[in-house]
Amino acid sequence: MPQNTFHASTIPAHSFRRRSYRAGVRLDHVVIAVSDFERSSAFYRDVLGADVVEIDGRVAYRIGGQQLNVHGPGVRPAMVARIPVAPGNSDLCFEWDGSIAGAVAHLEAHGVRIEAGPMTRGGAKGSGASVYFRDPDGTLLELISYAG
Repeated sequence: MPQNTFHASTIPAHSFRRRSYRAGVRLDHVVIAVSDFERSSAFYRDVLGADVVEIDGRVAYRIGGQQLNVHGPGVRPAMVARIPVAPGNSDLCFEWDGSIAGAVAHLEAHGVRIEAGPMTRGGAKGSGASVYFRDPDGTLLELISYAG
């Protein structure tokens, strides 16, 4: 583990399936930034199956029960991180329900270039097979499959 890293506690990855440390706490949404709403909305809709929704005049992508709030040109949110997210500086992983071969075929069918993988990676559910690619702004995206 890198030095100078704060750890509230270290929990072995294999224990996540058996224990719930903070019952009732789940990830609801994260923020990404884009440079072109139309281009990015088409990508997230077509490649990741997102529902593109407008909430209070802002755009969000709903994927698998979670939401990506989208900041971009003309959006001035009241609350932002100390260092606000910028187009291309996020790193997100999405769970793919099928095999990793199916994920690769899906990405290729949409003309998405795979940067790395398939390879074994650790995720929220343990070890899985992952492929890496980027959205139109360069945000690093990963599909992980836990299917055998």
